[in-house]
Amino acid sequence: MKPTPRNRPNRRNDRKPEKFDPNAPIWLWGTHAVTAALNNPDRRIHRLCATKNAALKLSEVGSLPVQPEDCLPKQIDELLPRDAVHQGIAVLVSPLPELTVEDILDYQRIVVFDQLTDPHNIGAIFRSAAAFGFEAAILQTRNVPPVTGVMAKTAAGAIETVKEVRAVNISRAIDTLKSAGFHAVGLDGGSEIALSDAVSGAPKLAIVIGAEGSGLRQGVASACDQIASIPIQSAMESLNASNAAAIAFYEASRSKS
Repeated sequence: MKPTPRNRPNRRNDRKPEKFDPNAPIWLWGTHAVTAALNNPDRRIHRLCATKNAALKLSEVGSLPVQPEDCLPKQIDELLPRDAVHQGIAVLVSPLPELTVEDILDYQRIVVFDQLTDPHNIGAIFRSAAAFGFEAAILQTRNVPPVTGVMAKTAAGAIETVKEVRAVNISRAIDTLKSAGFHAVGLDGGSEIALSDAVSGAPKLAIVIGAEGSGLRQGVASACDQIASIPIQSAMESLNASNAAAIAFYEASRSKS
């Protein structure tokens, strides 16, 4: 039977949800995310697709690891999840090399995620972390989304500069950081300790951020040296995780200077 407009398959609408294989290449899109990936020597680049206008801007990157494919916007649409705003450019990359907590113990500023699951929130926190000099982020191996194009687009290139570490147990990861001289500060709106006081004077600092609503798990909170809050007006119950993280990173950058 010849497909009619009603029953004709739609490649975009029938596309299955993105399944993640931790070793499989992923598509990144958007000017900032793609440019940062191309500038990252740790990234293995497989394909680079760009419209004519986007390709002209690639001259700012310098020597490219692969030759750009001349693509129409619709062709790039077909490579990406529905509604991806790609700005005429996308790159297929391998995941970055895996790191352990032990690999980042010489750093001075680290953010730790406790069961945050929204890729937009995580990407926004990566972006703020990069802006305020945080060097790495620790996420749990289970129940946390992998790095995807959505997360990388929201992070605006910060996925390439803030090192991602996966840990099986967040409490033990915090203990490892503390043994290396880190002062671990968890965020909780109910604490009477002001964030500015908690981060003051810490040469090595880990900011621990919990999931929206549930906050830090008890074991994770117990592993922190201090639990601190961000003072806000009483009319507002709380901040979302990415906003709270940005304020915490700013306070940490002030204390470091």
